[in-house]
Amino acid sequence: MPSSLLIVESPSKAKTLKKYLGPDFEVLASYGHVRDLVPKNGAVDPAKNFAMKYQLIPKNTKHVDAIVKAVAEADNIYLATDPDREGEAISWHLVQILDSKKLLKSKTAKRVVFHEITRNAVLEAIENPREVSQSLVDAQQTRRALDYLVGFNLSPLLWKKIRRGLSAGRVQSPALRLICERENEIRAFVSQEYWSIHLDSHKGRQKFGARLIELDGKKLDQFDIANDSLHQEAVAKLANHPAIVGNIEKKKKTRNPTAPFTTSTLQQEGVRKLGMTTDRTMRTAQQLYEGVDIGQGTVGLITYMRTDAVVLANEAVAEIRDYISANFEPEFLPKNPVTYKNKSKNAQEAHEAIRPTSIQRTPESVKPFLTADQYKLYELIWKRTLSCQMAPAKFDTTSVDIAVGPGTFRASGQVQVFAGFLAVYEEDVDDAEDEDNAKLPLLETGETLPIDKLYGEQHFTQPPPRFSEASLVKALEEFGIGRPSTYASIIFTLKDREYVTLDKKRFMPTDTGEIVNKFLTEHFAQYVDYNFTAKLEDQLDEIAGGQRAWIPVMETFWNGFSKQIAEKETISRAEITTESLDEACPKCSKPLMIRFGKRGRFIGCSGYPDCDYTRNMNETAEQAAEPEEPEIIEGRTCPDDGGQLVIKKGPYGKFIGCANYPKCKHIEPLEKPRDTGVQCPECKTGNLIERKSRYGKLFYSCNTYPKCKYATWNPPVAEPCPQCGWPILTIKTTKRRGTEKVCPQKECGYSEVITPPEPKA
Repeated sequence: MPSSLLIVESPSKAKTLKKYLGPDFEVLASYGHVRDLVPKNGAVDPAKNFAMKYQLIPKNTKHVDAIVKAVAEADNIYLATDPDREGEAISWHLVQILDSKKLLKSKTAKRVVFHEITRNAVLEAIENPREVSQSLVDAQQTRRALDYLVGFNLSPLLWKKIRRGLSAGRVQSPALRLICERENEIRAFVSQEYWSIHLDSHKGRQKFGARLIELDGKKLDQFDIANDSLHQEAVAKLANHPAIVGNIEKKKKTRNPTAPFTTSTLQQEGVRKLGMTTDRTMRTAQQLYEGVDIGQGTVGLITYMRTDAVVLANEAVAEIRDYISANFEPEFLPKNPVTYKNKSKNAQEAHEAIRPTSIQRTPESVKPFLTADQYKLYELIWKRTLSCQMAPAKFDTTSVDIAVGPGTFRASGQVQVFAGFLAVYEEDVDDAEDEDNAKLPLLETGETLPIDKLYGEQHFTQPPPRFSEASLVKALEEFGIGRPSTYASIIFTLKDREYVTLDKKRFMPTDTGEIVNKFLTEHFAQYVDYNFTAKLEDQLDEIAGGQRAWIPVMETFWNGFSKQIAEKETISRAEITTESLDEACPKCSKPLMIRFGKRGRFIGCSGYPDCDYTRNMNETAEQAAEPEEPEIIEGRTCPDDGGQLVIKKGPYGKFIGCANYPKCKHIEPLEKPRDTGVQCPECKTGNLIERKSRYGKLFYSCNTYPKCKYATWNPPVAEPCPQCGWPILTIKTTKRRGTEKVCPQKECGYSEVITPPEPKA
């Protein structure tokens, strides 16, 4: 039997490490967290110094049992969970479980940490074990307790005051506020007209343009030429004057490479350059970190992907410089290594930026062994890392002032004279303005230029852009909301709760999201305040660093929060979900209101239920009053009374109904539910079809309903359970275990992981 046991989180990582450690080691996976707070009120007890009640995660019980059995037989136990707070907490929970079973009386469990899965890094970590860091564990438990207390106290209040099924989170709520505030800015934005004046000229065969910057001795502001009349007046003043070259200014400009990737910048570039979501970027990075078989055995291709640091190990820098020296001209290699300074206050949690474990392992050399996503992300990380140690790019910039009568035009040009790091990599930015990279002809002061065209261009100011995933991640980081390792889960939660939707890859708040945000910002302003959230994150960092005790942080938070929860119990639902309109009901003359229903906002009468007048938010009273003839569906009759089926329009859109309404109230959705093609496992006569719940969540039920009432939340798979024989499995996605096939029968509990887990929150 192996004398040593190494415990990791991921089974794929376990396979990689087993090859490095040999027959003396058994390597087992915990499959993520092994314990969590009990899912009911009282799991965190503020009256008892915030004592926490934990339970084993049911699906991981069998993995814990395997670990317990292996510990009993091993001489040496090494805890090699991930090198962050979550990983430290998993190791601590394992020690607690083993202690409770009295397995650590004659042996100790040692903590080992490595930031890359390579043979040298793993063996060095095992030779230099340490104790589990209680300060890191305290920080993770504080975060978990805070999130629990917010969720278990604020979410029920949302259920009472708005509708069931909603949730609020300590970090997701400020993120939602960002999106809603941006949407309000866009709605309030009033576009302004302005004009720019341009001159087109040439010298020899080379054409170029210039823009008016000064008129009548005054430097022009953006709105000085605010309309067509002023534009024509300015052009008239400038017409029939020669164009004479004035001041010529030439400068040398350099552009330095960007720092190697942190979690945040990797997510941003994954969205911008590769079109991946933050979630997909992190899942793919996890695969590269845990190891890929590249023909010579499994090897971790990148360092740990949850990090705030931009520094690189000296050995890595030396290897990168050697690669540049061997593959580029001498001028591409700076005389001294390029260094970067960590911006994050808590960058001590991870020692390095995200980089390839070996720069010699080029993207092309490993491409045959990687999936498309793995290759694209590895290439991105490899190029960014290589470029960060290369020489700056160099440009020649020229600025020329051209006098035309009472006006001065300016022409600018930029020419790259040395590519430097840009030969390998250039960082993308969101909503970038075009730079003037035009090349100007050789001009001399005092020479007269031809005026090919003198004209104005009309412009209108634009509202601020909605957040993309990349710009939202950047904003979250700038405001100190959450940590980079949590960004993917924040965005996932906002989409999963249907608080936001994506329109052209930009976030728009839903009606539900805006109502929830309105409630939180009006009644819990402190707890969705950006500075408050950032300050709390700083306190968690201080707990992790051992500079602050965790219980006082919890007490300060809970004393204010619990008091506010109690105060808000008296708020009425109408106060939150309705908004008065300065318009009378065309049916009864009472005031109309914007109201919130199960499918979003609509306009309704304040006299409800006595008056049932409603209309869509985007309709005027006149449009709603126009009679609409129901569209007859040829060849279909009502299954209830045999009447004609027609397409009708209701307050939430179009639907199919019986023409004999209100005598017959049969209705159907306009879009036919998608047939999964999977036979119902209960009645074995119908098929499972995709439906939506009253709150818009997808579920799968038998198409013979109400005869058969079988239903499941997860997408069905036409495969029998290998454990209990139930006719179908279902696909489930969780944050801890990734995507897995599970048996829908609770008493069975069969599960099979089919993709690696998502990043931990």
